[in-house]
Amino acid sequence: MIPDHISIWGELADVDHELRHVDVAGVRTRVLQAGSGPDLVLLHGTGGHLEAYARDLAGLARDFRVTAYDMVGHGWSDLPDTPYTIDVLSDHLLGTMDALGIGSAHLSGESLGGWVTAWTAAYHPDRVERLVLNTPGNIANKPAVMARMRDSTRGAVRDPSYDTVRARVEFLFHHKDMVTDELVNLRRGVYTRPGFLRSVENILVLQDPLVRKDFAWDPSWVGKITAPTLLLWTEHDPTGGLDEADLLVEWLPDARLHVIADAGHWPQWEKVEEYLAVHREFLLGDS
Repeated sequence: MIPDHISIWGELADVDHELRHVDVAGVRTRVLQAGSGPDLVLLHGTGGHLEAYARDLAGLARDFRVTAYDMVGHGWSDLPDTPYTIDVLSDHLLGTMDALGIGSAHLSGESLGGWVTAWTAAYHPDRVERLVLNTPGNIANKPAVMARMRDSTRGAVRDPSYDTVRARVEFLFHHKDMVTDELVNLRRGVYTRPGFLRSVENILVLQDPLVRKDFAWDPSWVGKITAPTLLLWTEHDPTGGLDEADLLVEWLPDARLHVIADAGHWPQWEKVEEYLAVHREFLLGDS
């Protein structure tokens, strides 16, 4: 039996794609594109990188021109020494779209990426067609969740040993045995980049309640989102329960909820076929 997943590049073995860097206001930004059709841009989570979507790119490329990229201060994009607040990350998203000639697109963001896409949809509605918020995390701004995210991420960057980084990656999964050596070592590669020790402090400013308050999930700005929105939740998300999904359903003018069973914070990795199916149905459907 050949395993379902061999490697990240094995997932792309039969997919025409382009991996390159583009300049976004002076920030060298790593981008992967594949497929053709309506534009779909994917955003990873805190401390992440575009390989978070490795298992989905081939499937999405059948229906979309799909773009995954490393947010500023993340992955193998540049690491300018500035706090990566939601407005900064949103501006970088829009600049990346501009650099790629994308006027408007469907946006799908996981965790921090969901927060960035929601902010962008609220303040730049002309750039967003439909919106998928994939386990966006800690909608209620719980201090304990912020502390756990801050401490586990900072600890893994300060001590990027295999076991420490594996524990950080396992936090994202309900089925811990799905975490591969390849995925752990990719994350270790990011965490040991020159300058990343400083970069992670700029990333983690959003886990500081005093900084977070200016960008915290709140109906005052969430209610401005006019794009049809899919909330993609899971039964075992460690960053927020279904009670928080219910808050967003109340705040968003046009939202629907889909819950994926038997998955944690990364349903795009643990439940690939369901993740792909709900994206196709929502993004290509008539309503």
